[in-house]
Amino acid sequence: MQRRINPREAKRMMQRMGMNMDAVEDVKQVVIKTQSKEIVIEEPEVAILQVQGQKIYQVAGGKVTERAPVAEQKSQTVSEEDARLVADQTGKSLEEAKKALEECQGNLAKAILLLQS
Repeated sequence: MQRRINPREAKRMMQRMGMNMDAVEDVKQVVIKTQSKEIVIEEPEVAILQVQGQKIYQVAGGKVTERAPVAEQKSQTVSEEDARLVADQTGKSLEEAKKALEECQGNLAKAILLLQS
């Protein structure tokens, strides 16, 4: 049978081993960015564990969602060449072609189909 350790005792033992743990209050969101996606954790519990001069961040709980990186979402600018191609294929104006491309996130085929329908 295992003996339960109360939190105060656990904290003392950690301090004797050179470890220190503190909670971070009022955390609303944690974002982890990778090359291909962003992992967003809403309302998590965050603790900082200091061991021999290094900080370890522990993130627990919360609602997890994944999304495309924000920089990638904002850089969806339509090139003149793409707009010209869509305009030529559909017989529409350059402005209409640009709007369709923005709506379709730069997908040429979708923009052409959108304007033709």
